[in-house]
Amino acid sequence: MPLGTLRPSPLVEQATEHLREQITGGHWPVGTKLPGENALAATLGVGRSTVREALRALAGAGLVQARQGSGVFVVATEPAEDWSARLRRAAVTDVYEVRMMVEVQAARLAAARRTDADVTALAAALDARRAAGRGDDAAFVDADIALHAAVVAAAGNPVLTDLFAEFAPALRQGLIDVVDLLALRENDPDHGDEAHAALVDAITRGDVDEASAVLEAELQQTLAYLHRA
Repeated sequence: MPLGTLRPSPLVEQATEHLREQITGGHWPVGTKLPGENALAATLGVGRSTVREALRALAGAGLVQARQGSGVFVVATEPAEDWSARLRRAAVTDVYEVRMMVEVQAARLAAARRTDADVTALAAALDARRAAGRGDDAAFVDADIALHAAVVAAAGNPVLTDLFAEFAPALRQGLIDVVDLLALRENDPDHGDEAHAALVDAITRGDVDEASAVLEAELQQTLAYLHRA
């Protein structure tokens, strides 16, 4: 399959796609050293900077690897699955177990580091969760996740915040399903309110051990529900 000269726009995306096709189509097997930047640029009809950006994109997808002094080599013929895609196809219970490990530690950090603004945000999130008790299951789960997100934000670690943001979409539908299937709110519209109020109180008081213990117990209970659903 010849590479062929590219149309004038958008060049980086086109160059990346053409090179990707060569790799995934088997034209360049694993272990093959790619032609140099000058050769690729001449063949594709683009500048070296465009080729360089395309190779970076392919490296980010796990298809090629630059070896200093040797060149760029094909290391895989299928793009690496990104983290979001992996979470989407994972079992909700598996995702939840990892979420527990992350969030219990986040609760400890939140209790140690919370600011006045964090305390205000946590109180508002708890009120919103209670208000959502009058709504449908989806609204209630969204409010519950928002409260947990506020706990993670209070930990003051942007990596933890980003990690939780990745988990939340993968958990949302599973939590909605379990609330519905087990009718958890049938006789208790604000299901779990006591535990969440205790969590907010522990973080507000700066009680590190209590915050982590309360959250771990609450998450363990929800995980048990997920296993039953």
